Amino acid sequence: MKNLAIILAGGSGSRLKYELPKQFLKLAGKLIIEHTIEKFENHPDISGIFIVTNPRYYDKTIEIVHKNAYKKVKKILKGGATRQESSYIGISAASDDYDNVLIHDAVRPFVSFDIIDKIIKSLRNYDAIDVAVPSPDTIIRVDDKFLIRDIPKRKYLRRGQTPQAFKLEVIKKAHELAIKDGFLNATDDCSLVLKYGLSDIYVVEGSDFNIKITYPIDIHIADKIFQVKNRSLLKFDRNSLKKSLKDKVIVVFGGTSGIGESIVRRGAELGAKTFAFSRKTGTDIRKVDDIKRALSSVEKNEGKIDSIVISSGILEFGFIETMDSETIKELISVNYIGNVLVSKIGLDYLKKTKGSLIFFASSSYTRGRRGYSIYSSSKAAIVNYAQAIADEFSKYDIKVNVINPERAATPMRYKAFGKEDKETLLSPDFIAYHTLNIICQKITGQVFDIRVIDQKKSE
Repeated sequence: MKNLAIILAGGSGSRLKYELPKQFLKLAGKLIIEHTIEKFENHPDISGIFIVTNPRYYDKTIEIVHKNAYKKVKKILKGGATRQESSYIGISAASDDYDNVLIHDAVRPFVSFDIIDKIIKSLRNYDAIDVAVPSPDTIIRVDDKFLIRDIPKRKYLRRGQTPQAFKLEVIKKAHELAIKDGFLNATDDCSLVLKYGLSDIYVVEGSDFNIKITYPIDIHIADKIFQVKNRSLLKFDRNSLKKSLKDKVIVVFGGTSGIGESIVRRGAELGAKTFAFSRKTGTDIRKVDDIKRALSSVEKNEGKIDSIVISSGILEFGFIETMDSETIKELISVNYIGNVLVSKIGLDYLKKTKGSLIFFASSSYTRGRRGYSIYSSSKAAIVNYAQAIADEFSKYDIKVNVINPERAATPMRYKAFGKEDKETLLSPDFIAYHTLNIICQKITGQVFDIRVIDQKKSE
């Protein structure tokens, strides 16, 4: 059975109000449409892919396909004025060699192999397949005056997703009948099959992660979904990590204490060549000359730098009302400006190796903490900055990610909070191993949460 995936990418992005249509926005270091195409490109049961794109972005779509060297993309087609028209353009371009067609929104980048598997399996017994999830909300039907006319039983209600899938001859006939009747405003393809009674439509279970990116808030939700899904990257074994780290050259700023020291030590044990810099070694990340000297010395001795880790930071308690201006300046300059300077100067080194840049956030970055306003806000700035330069640096294939550990048993923490129950704190070594693992991954633009509960599970 030959299965064709038609990816509908004709949206204009008007509801997001961005300069580019939503399918061309960056998410986790790639365009949304790239994430979507890769799901079908990498699925073993998909034989071909057609992309139906907004005519204004036809050349851009060609560039994306060329850059990624997708093997399964067979056609790039200019879409129509409506979703229904674009869908028909894709279906009409399909030869009879294809048995089944899966029609998917380009802006649903989280479609899973599991969903595609279930669709293809169900096509053995049904001619039309929809994907849906139960509605958690009560749905009401109103009239033109916004008066409730019906409240259907929730157990029968589902929220539709894509892909929708069909035997090719069935969905082609549905569209032809609709055109003949002048019915041109269908919002999905299953509705046409239902309208003309061409087949039963079987519903397979979708996923709450399989969201359609439509409104600005969806971009933020998508970022969080990537964080949740990427937790699987935190799983590794020492042998594979050792192979990945062999002969890698890793520079750690803040590498003589706490988490940074653990990264240096554990990285060396696993076969990497690690170098520690801090004010203890005469390197101040607030000073451009110090940073240049440190990086230059490593490259001169080793011939390359594969990764730069910035774990330098200071934590001081104080309310803005009473904190002196010099302390404020120092916190910002070390926790934020120093990080910016290291990444700017380090760029030329990482370009050569297509390397990795790692920043450190804090669990307080999502919500400012009283008494730690400057520290919390500087960590929030780091996350924002890292996501921005992940996009900027992606053209060099440099990976930029953020490690976000919960409370850690470090000298800085003890100095700030005194004695605490070790059961509630992360081990610096545990964080170090996960950081070294992320250095070896290809993903970019992500925040990786390292949690105490993960440490307890690993024990």
